[in-house]
Parts: sequence; C-alpha cells; structure tokens
Amino acid sequence: MRAGEKGGRSGAKGGSSGVTRRRALWIGGGAVATGAAALAGRDELAHWWWRLPGHDKPRTPGAVDHPGAQWVEASPENYRRADRPADYEIDRVVVHVVQGSFATALKVFQDPDHEAAAHYVVRKDGHMAQMIRELDVAFHAGNRGYNERSVGIEHEGFVDRPESFTAAMYASSARLTAGICRRYGFPADREHIVGHVEVPGTDHTDPGPHWDWDRYLRLVRAELRKPVRPKGHKPVRES
Repeated sequence: MRAGEKGGRSGAKGGSSGVTRRRALWIGGGAVATGAAALAGRDELAHWWWRLPGHDKPRTPGAVDHPGAQWVEASPENYRRADRPADYEIDRVVVHVVQGSFATALKVFQDPDHEAAAHYVVRKDGHMAQMIRELDVAFHAGNRGYNERSVGIEHEGFVDRPESFTAAMYASSARLTAGICRRYGFPADREHIVGHVEVPGTDHTDPGPHWDWDRYLRLVRAELRKPVRPKGHKPVRES
C-alpha cells in the first residue's frame, strides 16, 4: 500500500518528465510569445490560469466521481492537485490491496506523513470511500508517470488471504472500474487495468496471487454492457 510519489514530485525513475504540454508562465516579468506561438499559448494560458496564486479551480466540497461513494478526504500531502484529463490523460486503473482493514487505509491516507494515498478504498462488503478526486494525482503507484495517468483503487484485505476478496468487493470494485473506463474512454483489458505489482519500478506484490483477474474483468465488462442511464433519470414505479 505505501507507494507514494516522493520520487514523483522531483521525478521518479521511469516516470514522465512533467505535465503534458506544460510551459512556464511568467507573470509580470517574462516571456512574450509571438505569432503562432501566441495563438497556441492563449488556450493553454486559459487552461493553466486556475493554477496561479488566487485563481484556484472551483471544486464542490464533498463531491464524488462515483455515485454512492463516501467522501473521506486524504491528506493534501498525499496527492497533487491537477485538472485531469485535460493536463494528464487517464488510461489506467491500478488495483491495490491494503494489507489491512478499510479503517486502516482511511487512517493512513489521512496521515500527512504517510506520503501515499489512493483515489478509492473498497471494503469487503462493497462499501466504498473516495479520498481523492479523479481530477487529482494520487501518490499510489510509486511511479510518477503511472500516478499521473491512473486511478488507484485500494481493497481491504491481505494478499495471502483469499477470503479477503469477497463477491461484494469484486462487484463493487468492478462497477467503479467500469465507470472509470467509460469516463476516460479506455478498454477493460489487462493492459489498462493492472495490479500494483505490474507498475514499473515497484517493490510491491499486490493484489497478489489470490486476486482473480479473469473474474474481475468479466464483471467489469458485464457492467460496461449495461445501458447507461441519463443523469437525473429516475425509474418509474409501477402501480
């Protein structure tokens, strides 16, 4: 579980070198773009404007990206504010196992000294907490490039205990992953849905040998085959 982005803040081994299309913005002193560069830079300036002091991008307190998730905010020291997917493309889900309980995960991800946190934590009964917005870069994979491009999902339990992975947990996590695949337009396959152990440079083994990948991907794909209800739609009750 403890795999943060201390290396990511200064450039992790095997990670990307920085924000896609990033340029330095000099306020009151600096560079003047001309011609085509000025036109190209105008949209990017608007995109990055919210990052400048006093121009924070609006957020709704307590908002979640996955319906039904409980909002429990991680320590700001354990993630980096961003504007994904506009500044970093999202094309991965990274599956983790806590090596502990749901409550333990919430506690350590709220600890600023832990230096790591995932976007979501899934409990054995399927209950889910969201701790970091998908907009933001969670320090969960131990690889800056993977942190920037992925959503991290922790699962309560232990890698050496197959009973940790319940039907309710698989089903809940699969609904979450299917929603992430839909939101960002990437396929539900083993290239795009990976275990922490598969992240380049990691020293972690989760989700371990007892995580049933075939079962999990079947559930994710089954969710993706279901029709998507329009926002605000309510089922009609029959009399």
